[in-house]
Formats: sequence, C-alpha cells, structure tokens
Amino acid sequence: SGPDNLAYVLYTSGSTGQPKGVMLTHCNGSSYVDWCSDILAPDENDRFSSHAPFHFDLSILDIFVPLKHGATVFLIGEELGKNPTRMASVIAERRLTVWYSTPSVLTLLVEHGSLDARDDHALRFILFAGEVFPVKHLRRLKAVVPRARYLNLYGPTETNVCTYYEIPQTIAEDRSAPFPIGRACSHVKARVIDANGRDVPRGQEGELAISGAPVMLGYWNMPERTSAAFHVDSSGRWYRTGDVVIEGDGGVYTFRGRRDRMVKRRGYRIELGEIETALYRHPAISEVAAIARSEESGVSIKVFYASRDGHALSLIELKRFCAHNLPAYMAPDWFSHQQLLPKTSTDKIDYQHLMRME
Repeated sequence: SGPDNLAYVLYTSGSTGQPKGVMLTHCNGSSYVDWCSDILAPDENDRFSSHAPFHFDLSILDIFVPLKHGATVFLIGEELGKNPTRMASVIAERRLTVWYSTPSVLTLLVEHGSLDARDDHALRFILFAGEVFPVKHLRRLKAVVPRARYLNLYGPTETNVCTYYEIPQTIAEDRSAPFPIGRACSHVKARVIDANGRDVPRGQEGELAISGAPVMLGYWNMPERTSAAFHVDSSGRWYRTGDVVIEGDGGVYTFRGRRDRMVKRRGYRIELGEIETALYRHPAISEVAAIARSEESGVSIKVFYASRDGHALSLIELKRFCAHNLPAYMAPDWFSHQQLLPKTSTDKIDYQHLMRME
C-alpha cells in the first residue's frame, strides 16, 4: 500500500470526552519515526522502554524507532507498570537508555519507586508527553537522574508529536510554572489562529493549528467530526488542536490550556489548569485535578487531590493556601481527598471519571 493509505487506527484517550478513532497513514507514522531518529540518534546499543499500551500513540516511538535502528525494546507489562519500585529496579538493571511515558508514570516512579536508591542509570533520554508535568516532580526527577536529557513532547493523537522542548539542566527553585511545549518539529508546520482561522499576532493567545506529514486522515466513521476538526485555506489543511497557546520568541509555544477546560466565573475567564498549577506548589500535594460545574448560582469549582502521606489536608489549610496563591475568583469551592486520582488506560488523569464522582 502507498504512503498515504490507512495504516492503523488509534483511539484518543477519552480523558476529557468520548474516544474517537484516529485514522493514520504510513506517511504519518514514518515521518514521526524519522524525526525521532534525528533527535535521539539511536543505535543498536540503545535499550528502549515500551511502557505505553499499543492503542496509545506513545507506542509508535517505543516500537518503531528501535526497530529501525536494531535497538532493544523492553516491554513494561501491566503488572510491572503498577509496581513503581520494581519499575525503578528494571530501569537500572536492564540498562535502559530511553524512557518514554506520561508524567503521571514518572511522578509515580519518583514519589513511590525509590528511584533515588539507584545511581547506576544508563538513561540518555527521558521523554514525556500526554499531560502537563508538575515542575516540582520534574525537578525532583532531574535531581535523581541528572545525566539524562529531558524532552517535553507535545502533540494530540491526531498529529502525534508536533512540538518539543528540552528541559534546561537546572530548574530554578522558585519556578512552578510548567515549561513550554516548545518549537514545531522539523516535519510539521504550526501556526496560531483565532476562531475564524485568521493568524494571531505573536505574543497573543490563540489556537494551535498543525499541518504537514503527521496529520491524520480523519476520524473513523465520523465525517462531520473530521470536517469540524480542520481549517482549510490557501496555505493548506490545518488540524485545529483545541489547545490555546502563545507563540513567543524563537517560535517557542507556551501551552495556556484546553479550550474545553476554560470557564467563565464572576465575569473572569479561568483556565482550570492554572488552579492545578497553583495547588501543586503545596509541598504535601502529589496529584491534583480541578473540574467545573455549571449550577443555578453560577460556576462552581471542585478540586480532587492526593497527598504524599495519604492523609487529607484540613479545609482551613487548603483555603488559606489558595488565598495566598490564587485570585479570589479562582478559589475552589470544594475539595475532595483521594488516595490516588483515577487514570485512563493511557495513564492520564481521567477527568470524565472525576465528573461522574460528583
């Protein structure tokens, strides 16, 4: 079959909505694998982890990049993936050189895996994608595995990775803001557009749109959803990611949030991820997710969180912390302590499940 023919179908995670079948071509996959080869420069001595389930787009790198270069793939099965202490041992004992997973898995490793008990890691690259990596967990991971290069990879299933950012060697102690999603990969074109498809000036918020070799054919048996997902103009066919970004100097994009996670409250626009970022500054909080509900009295915000010691924080302490770290209009109305936050099958926080827990 030709490069533009359908090769495989991956389903979106469904963390914020109904999963959709994403139709991807041979060209979509091979262009991404070629880009990974350029960035990682792997050879037959590399040993890649394969943590992602095969229906998750992270698995394309895990399987096909080492296959192209004759490298080794070490499969992280479901049971092993639930045991952070054993996973940490496997990384060292199997001399893995490239690790790729969601930030949630890396947080589990650094919080509960005794990763700091081993100093014999062979890791060259630690790659993460799929969700925002809280800076306090990333800082701790870099302290434990300092010699590896860390890449923040960004991209929806519909394009796979389309931007990337290398984390600096040192993370400032006072930094809590997430790192940028970075520059466009060499095999894609990126732009920031408004609701009508017009280009947004650099430095202003807009929706990230992607064109080029890795962009999907469309959604399986969903022609209307496919049509709505694209903006077409004289410059080509652009996939609308639904992610709000700002383009900065040097073409570096900063993620501002999902369009579907922005709410209006008391006349102010709120990005729920900003509430999560603020709460991650609390030293006792290990996981946090904010959701919004529309009620007769307006929008209410509920926060689900997990703590490092497994004990709930007092409501007074949480409200006091929010008062010092958030504007009053962003303060959550409710807090719910959980031992661990629910995850999708692709190891992202499952917001749909949290909505049902209301």
